[in-house]
Amino acid sequence: MVKKTVVVLLVVLALASLRLAEAQQPKKVPRIGILSPTSSSSSSARVEAFRQGLSDLGYVEGKNIVIEYRYAGGKLEQLPELAMELVHLKVDVIVTSGPAAFAAKKATNAIPIVIAAAADPVGTGLVASLARPEGNVTGLTIMSPELGGKRLELLKEAFPKLTRVAVLWAVGNPRGDLPFREVEAPAKALGIKLQSLGVRSLDDFENAFEAARRQSAQALITAPQPVINVQRERIVDFAAKSRLPAIYATSEFVDAGGLMSYAPSYTDLHRRAATYVDKILKGAKPADLPVEQPIKFEFVVNLKAAKAIGLTIPPNVLARADRVIK
Repeated sequence: MVKKTVVVLLVVLALASLRLAEAQQPKKVPRIGILSPTSSSSSSARVEAFRQGLSDLGYVEGKNIVIEYRYAGGKLEQLPELAMELVHLKVDVIVTSGPAAFAAKKATNAIPIVIAAAADPVGTGLVASLARPEGNVTGLTIMSPELGGKRLELLKEAFPKLTRVAVLWAVGNPRGDLPFREVEAPAKALGIKLQSLGVRSLDDFENAFEAARRQSAQALITAPQPVINVQRERIVDFAAKSRLPAIYATSEFVDAGGLMSYAPSYTDLHRRAATYVDKILKGAKPADLPVEQPIKFEFVVNLKAAKAIGLTIPPNVLARADRVIK
């Protein structure tokens, strides 16, 4: 009887010691990698929205989650190296957007990848389909093909006499010349002749601007691409000095002094990306998480910019704006 009691006590003490040891061991803190094709300043609002999304789900940076940041600053050739840095850090999830997603996918087929905003994830091969992504990539799409035509429509509605519009887009990206070709059919339907202003690097912008002046462009439209986005102040300044009405692919251009923008809410997309991260950290596989589309779109008009270049935005166009800067 005494021996049995001693054995039971020893077992109880062993279990108690094991539980105490487990309790004293620090829990593994998830590590998230953010791989951005733009700069920290250009993407600050989007990153903050992602962090807020994590916070809403109970994650506090520096306490129960760690975030590693890697920014290419518009220099897309740096993305593969930055992606490999995150892989070597053994992050649990990589959150990315645009062309950075390709670098992430090439760097790893094991670490889950969440795309916060992708123009055409199926057409470019990032995922097999929106409903069944397969592989290690999932996230959100910005439905880019439909939006270029919508921007042209709004531009034409605001300025009915337009016949020549310059399109500023990035050459040599994973989508080829789709950013330009997507607006060709809508332009033809609206009676607009397009001028292609393709840029490959940050050094090409002055030549593109000079070409727009030389060919007497009457307005400007931009594609939603990192090389374009990191130069927003430069582009807005060119449009203002050239007195060109312009519509942009992100609202940050309008906040920087641009005239108009029509786009998905990128901050909302990045906030929603946090829900993907949460599900993956809790055991979900990217292949089982369908790619979602935008649910919030914003048409933003800057009346201060219009006044500065002597333009008047018609009341019917203003009435459609989700936000007006006065």
